[in-house]
Amino acid sequence: MFKRILKLAQNSTQSFFLFGPRGVGKTSWIKENYPDALYFDLLNDDIYREFLARPVRLSEKIPSDYKDWVIIDEVQKIPDLLNEVHRLIENRKLKFILTGSSARSLRRKGVNLLAGRALTYNMHPLTTLELKDQFEINKSLEFGHLPLAYTGKQPKKYLLSYIKTYLREEVLQESLTRNIPLFARFLEVASFNQGEILSYTEISREIGSNRQTVSNFFDILEDMLIAFRLPVFRKRASRDVISHPRFYYFDVGVYRTIRPHGLLDTAQEIDGPALETLFLQEAKAYNDYYDLEYEFYYWRTKKQEEVDFVLYGNKGFCAFEIKRKEKLYSSDFTNLKAFAKNYPEAKLYLLYGGNEDYLEGDIRVIPYQKALLQLKDILS
Repeated sequence: MFKRILKLAQNSTQSFFLFGPRGVGKTSWIKENYPDALYFDLLNDDIYREFLARPVRLSEKIPSDYKDWVIIDEVQKIPDLLNEVHRLIENRKLKFILTGSSARSLRRKGVNLLAGRALTYNMHPLTTLELKDQFEINKSLEFGHLPLAYTGKQPKKYLLSYIKTYLREEVLQESLTRNIPLFARFLEVASFNQGEILSYTEISREIGSNRQTVSNFFDILEDMLIAFRLPVFRKRASRDVISHPRFYYFDVGVYRTIRPHGLLDTAQEIDGPALETLFLQEAKAYNDYYDLEYEFYYWRTKKQEEVDFVLYGNKGFCAFEIKRKEKLYSSDFTNLKAFAKNYPEAKLYLLYGGNEDYLEGDIRVIPYQKALLQLKDILS
């Protein structure tokens, strides 16, 4: 069992949501930290059907003199249950832990997330700080950081099962789309766009559908917290930047499992996006766990100047370029230098596959693995 970084406000007794993709360890965490809580799992068919028919049954199942925590796992499966939770918080002063794999989908359904009566936390795949001595860079880049993928004896089979039983069946159960074969094809095509600028028109042509369907499919991925679109950094832009977002699956192991590959696929095509994905999922985790409050972007001009990641917020302003190569040349610093001309306030970092840590002008060059291990401090 890994000791997770996620911590609540000290001695907090306020109800809270805990959101995160399936498989990141939400249930294990709440059971470890709240072993005496009353627990309802909406993935249990009997409980699901019972509460779906009459949400008020939740009140009937909680003893009248009960004062401890109440956990509802995967609450997004019955959004109407939140009305009953709201009533119980107000009338019986009960405190709830509500886990789910999408805050966004609840809002899309018009559900009020308890009108500020519950805090919100996010859980991510494991980080290098949580893995500690078990962190192996090659293993991380191959299988990602879902706990059961990292610790299991058959990570490939686990990840394949994760894709089949979660991504596809969850979509079917939630009636997010009726065309599962088309959605499965979309998942694969989207994986070829990992770390790339999205063109809905090109993807719709490749899967044999239309642009609106493709846009809806990307919305589904974001609703399920298994992918996100990275917008372009446009603040105080004096150059002509593009407008299309970049795309990433949330975990490098999930990305590599979905992406078909064979003898004709080069290491550059797969390993480059994998390096970016691992960096991004780590940075997002620390951003939430330590309340760093960064917004995440990338930067690209119509002159093809591009920076992989821009993190911007009240606590800092950082730009990161990621290279898999072991030896760097002057041309490898061109994009960061172009960014610095527009934004001299930014701290500049280039992460690469070599072993030497040094400065190239204002750009700090750090070996990739070392940067991951220091990332929390870099961002703080």
